Amino acid sequence: MILPTVEAFERAGLEAWPGIEVKWDGSWVRRAAGGYTKRANSVQCFDPDDGEDADLRVISASTWMVIRGIKPVFRITPLAAPELIETLDEAGWQSIDRSHLFAMELREQQPDPNARLFPVLDPAFLAAQQHLQGYSDATVDRMRSLLAAFVVPSTGIVVYRDGEPVAAGLMAVAGGIVITGNVVTDALRRRQGLGAAMMRTGLHWARAHGATVAALNVQADNPAGQALYSSLGYQYQYDYTYRIPGAA
Repeated sequence: MILPTVEAFERAGLEAWPGIEVKWDGSWVRRAAGGYTKRANSVQCFDPDDGEDADLRVISASTWMVIRGIKPVFRITPLAAPELIETLDEAGWQSIDRSHLFAMELREQQPDPNARLFPVLDPAFLAAQQHLQGYSDATVDRMRSLLAAFVVPSTGIVVYRDGEPVAAGLMAVAGGIVITGNVVTDALRRRQGLGAAMMRTGLHWARAHGATVAALNVQADNPAGQALYSSLGYQYQYDYTYRIPGAA
C-alpha cells in the first residue's frame, strides 16, 4: 500500500484536531483554541508556492493570535513556503519541539478486554486524562472546549487495571486516516504494554469507522514513544517543527 502524501496527512490532522476558531489566508490557516496544544493554536502553510507577502502575512497572523490571547506559533512542515521560513529566520523566530509524523497501513487489531471507549466529552474520559496527564481544572476546561469542536468520528480510549485508569488516548478519523493524540500511561506502570493495549483498542475502533491508514505525531526527543509506535508497525514519514518569536 502506498501511504498518503504529506498534504493528505496534514489535512487529515487539521480535520481531526481542529481549532475552535479557524481562518484561512490563501493556503495559510490560522487556528485558535484557547491555548490548548500548539497544533490547535498555530499558523500553518499548506502550499510551498504560496509565499507572496510572507512578511506582512506573518505580522497579520501573529496579531490575530495575540488578539485571541495566545502566543504566536507557526507549524512548519514540508509544505511550508520557503518565503515563510526565510521571513521567520530573518525575524529570529526560534525552532522548538522538532517532531516526526509516523504512519502505517491499518490492519486488524486486537482490543484490550479491560479497555473502554468513551465519547470524547464523557466525564469519565476527561477524568482519566486529567488524572494521568496531571492536568489542572483550567487545562481540562480548555481541553473540553477543543474536543467540543470535533466534527469527525472520534473516541476516547481508557485502559483499566484493577478498576483504575492506567493508559488513555483519543483518536479521530478524517479522510480515511485515524489520527491519535493525548497518549498517556501511568508513570508508575510504564513498560507493561499498557500504551500498546490502548493503541490497539483505538485502532480496532478506527478500522470499524472507515480508517485504512493510521498516523500520529511524536516528538524527536521521545525515544520511548517512537519505540512504542514502531512496535505497532508505524514508520517515520517526515519531520515538522514549531516556530515561536525569540532569538534562536
